[in-house]
Amino acid sequence: MLIQSRDSGFIHPHPGDITPRGVYEGRRDMLKWLATGVAGAAMASWASREALAQATAPGKLPPLSGARSAVPGAQTMEKLTDYKDATSYNNYYEFGTDKGDPVKNAGTLKTRPWTVEVEGLVNKPGKYGIEDLIKLSAQEERIYRLRCVEGWSMVIPWVGYSLAELIKRVEPQGSAKYVEFVTLADPKTMPYVGSRILDWPYTEGLRMDEAMHPLTLLTFGMYGEVLPNQNGAPVRVVVPWKYGFKSGKSIVKIRFVEKEPGTAWNKAAANEYGFYSNVNPNVDHPRWSQATERRIGDGGGLFAKRTKTLLFNGYEAQVGQLYAGMDLKKYY
Repeated sequence: MLIQSRDSGFIHPHPGDITPRGVYEGRRDMLKWLATGVAGAAMASWASREALAQATAPGKLPPLSGARSAVPGAQTMEKLTDYKDATSYNNYYEFGTDKGDPVKNAGTLKTRPWTVEVEGLVNKPGKYGIEDLIKLSAQEERIYRLRCVEGWSMVIPWVGYSLAELIKRVEPQGSAKYVEFVTLADPKTMPYVGSRILDWPYTEGLRMDEAMHPLTLLTFGMYGEVLPNQNGAPVRVVVPWKYGFKSGKSIVKIRFVEKEPGTAWNKAAANEYGFYSNVNPNVDHPRWSQATERRIGDGGGLFAKRTKTLLFNGYEAQVGQLYAGMDLKKYY
């Protein structure tokens, strides 16, 4: 069965037609399918795309592979951002405010041992060592768009599994309406913790249905390897339809709460950064337009050609129903 992808305009197999049995076996199946001639040039493009994703693994960190995801919307066909750009152009204020600071300063972060504590309104609270957390569910490769609130974007192949897999294990209580994520705040290994820029530790949050959505990714790797420190090692969240700052990095606590949690940038400037922070070209930042974006790595720097930003970062078909009836200008 073939369907038209909203992400790319190409034709590709319906997720139910190909059952992931591991990255390499899945790719062999894909090549056999291509050999039948059924797919034509469009599927040849998909094969090239899969090969490109594999080839980008830089070999600098321990490998972490994932099977091709069957979650709708999880595999955009757009050109990947170069690994060097994705790991050297970052916002991670615990390591500095300039884009190049995290890659220079994050080497001090110690990611082993690492424990994530799950607490709050759950029947099964507990502490998870990072190795156990990685093994909790099968790893998948998700190729997502990343849109920063500052007006730039990337396309990154992440590795992880739906956060919902962990949430189901801990059994949230009926009163749990939100999930809060707490980032490590260690001034010994994070030199900018303690600065007046933000209220530390960095916290973020999602409504329960947002956290349970299959596209919300508990993330352990990128480009076929474990996460680099500057990208949120050893575990972060990626929420592709929201601005990048909503995806908390280097998580040490996940709390289930009844009331909307305070979040780092909302506490710093509530008039600029709302709790929801969905990508929306129709709701401008008070100091700049959100109608367009520049893709990092396409050349031109700040003067690069800009492209139109898509509502919910192009994931409207998958997540639009979460916000049915909401005034997106009020709940920005």
